[in-house]
Amino acid sequence: MTEPLRILYLSAEVVPFAKTGGLADVAGSLPKAVRALGHDIRVAMPRYGRVDVEKFGLKKVLGPFPVPLDDEQKPAEIYEGRIGKDVPVYFVENKELYDRDGIYMYPDDAERFIFYCRAALEMCRLLGWRPDVIHCNDWHTAIVPNWLKTIYKDDPFFAGTATVYTIHNLAYQGIFGYRVLEIAGVDEYGFLAHPDMADLNGVVDLMARGIHFADVINTVSETYAQEILTPEYGERLDPLLRDRRHRLFGILNGIDYEVMNPATDPHIAQYYDIHSLDKRVENKKALQREAGLEEDADAPLVGAISRLTDQKGFDLVAQVMEPMLRYLKVQFVLLGTGEQRYHDMFSDLSQRYPDRVRAFLTFNAPLAQRIYAGSDLFLMPSRFEPCGLGQMIAMRYGSVPVVRETGGLADTVKDFDPRTGTGNGFTFREYEPLALYTALVRAVETYRHAEVWRRIQLAGMTADFSWAASARKYVDLYYRALAVIRGEHALEEYGVTRARQGDGEGQR
Repeated sequence: MTEPLRILYLSAEVVPFAKTGGLADVAGSLPKAVRALGHDIRVAMPRYGRVDVEKFGLKKVLGPFPVPLDDEQKPAEIYEGRIGKDVPVYFVENKELYDRDGIYMYPDDAERFIFYCRAALEMCRLLGWRPDVIHCNDWHTAIVPNWLKTIYKDDPFFAGTATVYTIHNLAYQGIFGYRVLEIAGVDEYGFLAHPDMADLNGVVDLMARGIHFADVINTVSETYAQEILTPEYGERLDPLLRDRRHRLFGILNGIDYEVMNPATDPHIAQYYDIHSLDKRVENKKALQREAGLEEDADAPLVGAISRLTDQKGFDLVAQVMEPMLRYLKVQFVLLGTGEQRYHDMFSDLSQRYPDRVRAFLTFNAPLAQRIYAGSDLFLMPSRFEPCGLGQMIAMRYGSVPVVRETGGLADTVKDFDPRTGTGNGFTFREYEPLALYTALVRAVETYRHAEVWRRIQLAGMTADFSWAASARKYVDLYYRALAVIRGEHALEEYGVTRARQGDGEGQR
């Protein structure tokens, strides 16, 4: 278990090259942390039109080579770039498939991502670099575990290669028709069939295939790994996930501690750290000025950075804003975009409470940093949240989170207990307005006690939510996947928390 691993990391988007969501942040950070542990990890993604060869200093490393797709061969070229100092990123080039303005939402998306995955596998052979583990992410790369158990099953080059499949967003599954099986070259194996998933038995659900065929599966928090075993959170895949629960694990995403650092953040008004927390108030005052709020160091300032949707809990927020403003005397700063009804609501509140509410209905990364550094409380009342990064960044910056106990929020935010003085935030369990309002009341009342509040801030600021901690768990997962295919050890012999055997029972 001590030899360095060779890991091929497949992701449809990677920061800084292409991003539409959190997957890109993970793919741009986790490989660097795994490399820092001494492993040879290499990333592969498509070269979209927006990935400029000159801007990113890409170099061609493989000329045109044929890639099987459907009943023909299409050419691929490979360019190489870097993330960090020493993590190679390989870009699959095919102008017909990728030289477009966007990343997703094209009618041939299935073909585009199947080609990218097949090209990445054949690339390894041409480079003479045999991966021990292929780490696949979301539906775009889910065909790879399927291939390694079918068309590559007897290929000696991949004979010892294990697959890890990470679910970042269970709602986007990559559902297509039978034709996709032909394009992928697995039509002779037919549809997947499951007695408790009749509505999916006649379609090609690529995520379901990743779950079914991968040697090990994980999602991005331990609690979410339990939640998706139930119909409430399982997005119709819970029967399959329950069948595979012995291979299902949860590992929290991390945050980049070099970038997310209040002692060096260039976007905030005043640097500070755990030893100079008194300086933090200058960021609050600066945020109040920027937002046009009354400059009042004593008024609890609630921050929120989010998509404005029901999934993020804004149906609850809508019901508590008026009483919160009327009775708790707080200030509120929002940054985000989403459903028009929430745009209208926050615009109206900003007009009626101009010195206490400001909604920035846009996305502005530097402003987000200033909200983390200047708010006293950070609101995340999500209906579900596979991991969540906002609460971790907020704690890193000394803003105390108020969250619903779900997914990664439950794993990272521990409710403050006034009897023991433990906890790093305020939580509520039931998804209802009164529960959220009660948590806010508790937080605001606690804020009045400066020494207690400082203790809660420090508990969050000193927690380890770094990618280094997450990377160690992923390396354990890689070794675990290899042990599975080698038949060497039981899954339980390694150090990552898996879905418990009883979870989801009685939900069938």
